[in-house]
Amino acid sequence: MAKIHLQTLGCRLNQAESERMARGFKLAGHEIVSDAEAADLRIINSCTVTSDAGRDSRRAAKKYHDGQKIVVTGCHSEMHPEDFKEADIVIPNADKEELSALVMERFGLEGLALGMDYSNQEEPAIYPLSLKNTRAFVKIQDGCNMTCTFCLTTLARGISRSRAAVEIVEEINKLANEGCREAVLTGVHAGSYGLDIDQDLGWLVDKILSETTIPRLRLSSLEPWNFKPGWIDLWSKYEGRLCRHLHMSLQSGSDTVLPRMHRSYNKASFLEKIQSLKAAIPGMAITTDIIVGFPGETEAEHAESIAFVKECDFAGAHLFSYSMRPGTKAAGMPDQITNEIKKIRFKEMQQIIRRSESAFYQDAVGETVSVVWEKMESDSKISGLSDNYLRVCTSPDLADKNELTQTTILRNEDKILWGEPELIPN
Repeated sequence: MAKIHLQTLGCRLNQAESERMARGFKLAGHEIVSDAEAADLRIINSCTVTSDAGRDSRRAAKKYHDGQKIVVTGCHSEMHPEDFKEADIVIPNADKEELSALVMERFGLEGLALGMDYSNQEEPAIYPLSLKNTRAFVKIQDGCNMTCTFCLTTLARGISRSRAAVEIVEEINKLANEGCREAVLTGVHAGSYGLDIDQDLGWLVDKILSETTIPRLRLSSLEPWNFKPGWIDLWSKYEGRLCRHLHMSLQSGSDTVLPRMHRSYNKASFLEKIQSLKAAIPGMAITTDIIVGFPGETEAEHAESIAFVKECDFAGAHLFSYSMRPGTKAAGMPDQITNEIKKIRFKEMQQIIRRSESAFYQDAVGETVSVVWEKMESDSKISGLSDNYLRVCTSPDLADKNELTQTTILRNEDKILWGEPELIPN
């Protein structure tokens, strides 16, 4: 039996794929360990979305002791395999689903090999990595058909491909049976689910919630043009089970920068969608992605973006300074912004996001939300995540890990919410 450590960089899709890799090794009788230095074999699931992510991926692929084997996969190794010359194997994204089998065959490890039938074996928990966090990431699609000028994803992942709905439902039912409280639907471009099979994401959500017993279902990042107004009815149809949180990627609040990014919307259409969601679903958290310092971004365009982000009043955001990625159209654009200017614009945008995020937390005081309790922060504090993406704390005497409760928010201590839970009957 080998000791195997998985290190996942980047997006939730990578996390979902790493969980499936871990399951393959566990099915074959190998041990998944948290200590990278003690592992016999390390899997690095790399990311290339920013230059920092690429650098971290390269640094991760080092051996801690003689004899330790290194396997690298993911988007950075797909785009820059030359960065991992010391790795024992570099596995393409297209072969991720078979990674555990390929690795065991390559190193002669006992257990699962290509073509082996393990259908009669007793399966361990389907989510060997996510159980400790009480939430599981479920892959629903891969690839992207978009041509955003700043992104390498299409090159690294290929075209959009939807996973069969029957497989997704089966996996989520297994998760629910194992006691998982929340499934998070993930993909490179999750909102495009079904476009290649004459369905859509709303249909999939309806199917999952009607055919599984999972207590909570959460959507991951969506592109604004994919969201259909008719989907809003799903929150009332499955009250309490579909999380009141959507991550809609804005990227820029300037109507002249968005076309240069090759984004298929403008400010007016974006604002209309998020305002309709907030009006229909009280407490809905809308979070986003924003890039500052995109090539050619003028002071006026930056000011326009700042003003629009204020108007959107986001509950939170992933904020990035533009990172040049060789191979993208944006990398060859004129008028690249200096790092000094990007830092200034980052801080200005960060202040706007912090204000709206703090206000969203403060508005939650006095409200009752559902919370899945996830981890012990200290002897006197356990924390969990609300359905509308708020981090909530309470006394360990009042809640247990992986328990789902209705929780009244009592106070806000600098974006640390304290609540009083009441157990939701199963």
